[in-house]
Parts: sequence; structure tokens; C-alpha cells
Amino acid sequence: MAEDYTTPTVVLASSSPRRAALLRLLVPRFSVVPPAIPEEEVHRPADLLTLAERKAQAVAARHPQALVVAADTGVFRDGRAFGKPRDLEEARAFLRALSGGWHTVATGLVVLRGGKTFEELVETRVLFRELADWEIAWYLGREEVLDKAGAYAIQGAAAAFVERIEGDFYNVVGLPLCALWRLLLAAGWRP
Repeated sequence: MAEDYTTPTVVLASSSPRRAALLRLLVPRFSVVPPAIPEEEVHRPADLLTLAERKAQAVAARHPQALVVAADTGVFRDGRAFGKPRDLEEARAFLRALSGGWHTVATGLVVLRGGKTFEELVETRVLFRELADWEIAWYLGREEVLDKAGAYAIQGAAAAFVERIEGDFYNVVGLPLCALWRLLLAAGWRP
């Protein structure tokens, strides 16, 4: 049986402008369809795959012929999950907790095509230097953080806090491109 290399319509199941910008690096034309599912609490990295799959399935139900890409990203340290902060006080507490040590940024990545699921959990370790309270205040006054897991964006001013990373930088931004490329190819997509 010959493989099907026809290029399907690609749909990003996300409302994140960062994910759309990153996907555009690999796939120049795609549609964006935010999934209509509620945000759920994440306790461990594996939960991110479950959430990403739910997002992908919700969009695939409306676009059954498309190749659907979905992702969910979280930040973890010492067994604790740091999702999107509810307010600036929680964001301040998150950054204090991440200060001076390693944390893990994990993304559950799912590609659906024709009823087949291709998925990967991607993890990147990030080392924050010790942060002074004034640095956290400076950062929170400079950037919108309430829509970001862990209350920071590595591609923004928080880059000043990062001493080292181990793994995919783009995973920390929110869409691990190397893993996504592999999953797209496995699903039969071709550039």
C-alpha cells in the first residue's frame, strides 16, 4: 500500500499567538481554530498530553479532513505544577518559587489525522538564577504574564533570568518545533 503524501489542510487548535507564529515557521498556511473546551488543572506533565488530545479532538470533530495540531504547556518544579497565574500576586509567588534552581517546562503535543493520533511529551529543563524581589517586580511591571505557564516568557525580558536550558528552546516558548516536525511527517504531511 502506497503512503498518502497529499498535503492536508493544517488546523492549529489554539488561540495562542505564540503558537501560531511558531507553527508558521514550519507550515506557512494553516487555519486557527480555538478549541471550545474548558481549561483544566494540570498536576503532572502527562496531564498535558490528555489536555492536548482533548483540544485536538474537539477541533477535529468540526474539521474531520484536516490535520489538527494541539499543544498544552506547563511548568513544574519539585512536584508542583505552575500553570497560568490567576493574578499578579500568584505570578510573583511563582517567580519566587522558580528562582534559584532548575524547573521543567513540558508540552503535550498532539497531531491528529484521519482518526490517527501522533503524540509526544516534550520536556526542557530551565535554570533560573536567584532573583531579587525588585527584579520580579520589574518583570511583572514590564510584561503581561497571566496568560503564560509559570508566569514568564523566555523569549521576552525573562531571558535575563535564564542561566541555562537543556532541551528544546521552542518548547519553553510553547511549541516544540523539532518534535512537531517529526509528528507532522509521521502523519503524512509534507512541506
